[in-house]
Amino acid sequence: MNTISTWEEVPLFDSEQAEAAFWADTRVDLRLMESAVASSAESAESVTITLRMDPRMLGRIKRMARERYLNYQSMIKQWLSERMERELRGR
Repeated sequence: MNTISTWEEVPLFDSEQAEAAFWADTRVDLRLMESAVASSAESAESVTITLRMDPRMLGRIKRMARERYLNYQSMIKQWLSERMERELRGR
């Protein structure tokens, strides 16, 4: 039985049969599973805020999100996260 210790070790599968064959002979390291559960619990915690925004700007954001097949709120959170990381790295 093979054990993977990073998610990068999971290949892209051509078919469900190939995926089934991979998982029949592979297990996930317990530490990797625990870290996945811990990180999903952290991301599940969120705070609701109110943000006043120009309706035309919100409309453009929603259109951009639809073009990318994203929820507009998720896209805004992604933008904020990217900008925050850029700001923190710039110090």
